[in-house]
Amino acid sequence: MGNPKAFLTVPRKEAGYRPIHDRIHDFGEVEQTLNASDRRLQASRCMDCGVPFCNWACPLGNRPPEWNDALYKGDWELAYKLLSSTNPFPEFTGRVCPALCEKACVLNLMEHEPTTNRENEGAIAEHAFQENFVHPLKPSRNGRKVAVIGAGPAGLAAAYSLNRSGCSVTVFEARENAGGLLRFGIPNFKLNKSIIDRRIEVLKEEGLEFRYGVRVALESLCEGSRDKLPEALRGFDTYVVATGTPDARDLKVPGRELKGVYLALELLSQQNRRLEGMEFPDDELVSAKGKDVLVIGGGDTGSDCIGTAHRQGCKSVTQIEIMPKPPIGPDDPQNPWPAWPRTLKVTSSHEEGCLRRWNINTLEFLGENGVLKGVKVQEIDWKPSPEGGRPLMVPKGEPEVIKADMALLAMGFMKPQLPQFPSDVFIAGDAASGASLVVRALASGLSAAEKALASLRRADLL
Repeated sequence: MGNPKAFLTVPRKEAGYRPIHDRIHDFGEVEQTLNASDRRLQASRCMDCGVPFCNWACPLGNRPPEWNDALYKGDWELAYKLLSSTNPFPEFTGRVCPALCEKACVLNLMEHEPTTNRENEGAIAEHAFQENFVHPLKPSRNGRKVAVIGAGPAGLAAAYSLNRSGCSVTVFEARENAGGLLRFGIPNFKLNKSIIDRRIEVLKEEGLEFRYGVRVALESLCEGSRDKLPEALRGFDTYVVATGTPDARDLKVPGRELKGVYLALELLSQQNRRLEGMEFPDDELVSAKGKDVLVIGGGDTGSDCIGTAHRQGCKSVTQIEIMPKPPIGPDDPQNPWPAWPRTLKVTSSHEEGCLRRWNINTLEFLGENGVLKGVKVQEIDWKPSPEGGRPLMVPKGEPEVIKADMALLAMGFMKPQLPQFPSDVFIAGDAASGASLVVRALASGLSAAEKALASLRRADLL
């Protein structure tokens, strides 16, 4: 390391967010950036700790000590080469990754001031694009053709890897553009969609072909059903299925059919499409303008709903979660360092204004003339089950009604039930694991590509 003692004298410094009074009026990215000098100082804090637990914690196996050292020394191009050797799309993870590496950083154990790896990663990626360090690679072709079904982060990572291995790769996507939940789920205030467009153009220059608006019945990939495949998907040597988790977890309680009750992605996807210029008739518009909004679900998707509701001009936002309130960090006795601490998370959207409540169960949606007016809820406790296993939910006190003109269901996604595929089909990302992090989807996509290549070699096709 260039300065192995910097962590003793240089405090952690984050770029922070734009002022609330400014950012809630637009969908521009909320996170700010440090100047190059401060960013290099932050990189210098990465100490020569001997055992880099950051590398262990990262699903991609990123090596922060190496690229932080290059960044500290001012060699941005080397930093990008080191970073992109394990991470195909650091401009995505540099914005939306929860930074598992930072929680596993030795400085997080010592001072609770880990190296700013995520921000450093994002800065390296942006500098690389600005300085033309990102060069499309056009490999020699090996004659093999691969179809990737799904253009989310897992599918893009698999396609990237297979293409660079010499395969001719075609990516099929049911929607009108690539990105999956990066484009249609994550709000622009966290990830501007021009960042995705920029990377897609690089992938196209490298030889990837994208076909949009193509829906594939996955059963047609099974033995004996290939004759049902669309003509465009025939003739490939292998397939990678990266269709994500398309089915959100719903809430089947009385009143679910009322106008004003939506799945979270109905709000988030439509808002992102509107920002791309798409128009929707008034009777299909999902807008929080002037409404009291109730978000059901305490995860990142719920947080994204809060930020979106504010930008649409809501009157108020309440977020409820059925599980208990997490402990306030920084330490989590149940998950000690270097494991991920399950502590209370306060996002930029929460900072913009939100009443948060835990241990709240939803009983019924209440309405008038088919329109939502309130939500009947019940405070609960969780008691250990005498038979072991999942704790028992026990009502506490009397039910109450939360006033709401809009309810957004942000309770996660169902793991897809996939058919039994033959040996030339490989599954990647959330389609394989259920809903998870973008960084895990990328890692899964790269792994699926490796398995597909190994299969082609065993079949003497490479």
